[in-house]
Amino acid sequence: MNPAVLQWSGAAIFIVAIMHTFSTSWFQRLAHARPAHAGMWHLLGEVEVVFGFWAIVLVAVMFVLAGRGTAIEYVDSRDYTEPMFVFAILVVAGSRAVLAMARYLVDAVARAMPLRGLSNIYLATLAFVPLLGSLITEPAAMTLAALLLREQLMRHPVSTRLKYATVGVLFVNVSIGGTLTPFAAPPVLMVASKWNWGFTDMVMLFGWKSALAVVINAVGVTLLFRRELARLPADTQAPPSTLPRWVLALHVVLLAGVVVFSHHPPLFMGLLLLFLGFATAYPQFQDRLLLREGLLVAFFLAGLVVLGGQQQWWLDPLLRGMDATTVYFGATVLTAVTDNAALTYLASQVEGLSDPFKYAVVAGAVTGGGLTVIANAPNPAGYAILRGSFDDEAIRPLGLLAAALLPTLTAVAVFQLL
Repeated sequence: MNPAVLQWSGAAIFIVAIMHTFSTSWFQRLAHARPAHAGMWHLLGEVEVVFGFWAIVLVAVMFVLAGRGTAIEYVDSRDYTEPMFVFAILVVAGSRAVLAMARYLVDAVARAMPLRGLSNIYLATLAFVPLLGSLITEPAAMTLAALLLREQLMRHPVSTRLKYATVGVLFVNVSIGGTLTPFAAPPVLMVASKWNWGFTDMVMLFGWKSALAVVINAVGVTLLFRRELARLPADTQAPPSTLPRWVLALHVVLLAGVVVFSHHPPLFMGLLLLFLGFATAYPQFQDRLLLREGLLVAFFLAGLVVLGGQQQWWLDPLLRGMDATTVYFGATVLTAVTDNAALTYLASQVEGLSDPFKYAVVAGAVTGGGLTVIANAPNPAGYAILRGSFDDEAIRPLGLLAAALLPTLTAVAVFQLL
């Protein structure tokens, strides 16, 4: 078989999958119009299912075109560490103890701000938690911020404009907020070791710029909706003393262990199983675990890994043909339709890149990480947590794109002009 046939088939299926993400609301409406098969239409209307579904189609096509051995070898050759890690961190970070501690920290930051109503907590959540992602990883920061926003903001009857603006700023801020360290953001993680970027390099190259952009975005959206936010009551949280200290300490240890061993699936999955065992033994210390959301997000990311592996043949030469300035804007745009970690991984395979080129490709990858659900690995976690607060339980792709444009342009200005 001509390998080009398989490559073009993979690219075509990838394009169909992207189109499917923009059509999920149509499938949800179809579920109401065709109740006989409502379950199937609802399934196809879940954004988290899209890439996993089309990854299965791709593997089936590979079975037909290339044979059983080639298809199995390809699936086995993919690295599923990231989907597994996001699943583990989402479940552990979404526990009652971790969320209570996060809310207490956010409240402590909020009390130092001179705003009214919910504005303080809103600003602290969108500014502090994404930057915290540089320590606890971006997926953990996304999980905590989304849960805090759902409990503090989305439970009130707020406007749709505020909801979309919040998600747009959250996705962009989490994408750029993890660049203060070399291990927290997936696109940075792909290149940090290869390019010898340490903590000092990250702070000097990206960290201070990312922090500035995060604060500007958070302050901007807070001021834009200050009147609406000021009318909402702020639920100040007491210290999480209702839980025993040993329970809080155990959750901190388990969360830290999952983060530290984020590149070693046997270890962090073992810690997840230990957490699940504890949650079963002591249900009085837990709320509903985010197992369904975590599995859907993991399925989404695993599908992206399988589909993305067939896109290297056109992405690689496209990146090689760009200069530093072009690659920045090219990476920002391409990130919206691929995964930003995939872009930086491809760049790390090209030898002899200049330092400006390296900076540009990573900066562009994190800049565009909030434009779509598939642009950054933690985005599906935020989507899964927050979508129930939107009409039809869906965050529309075009609405997200529009909401993320202004905070993305802020990141462009900071990374390109400073």
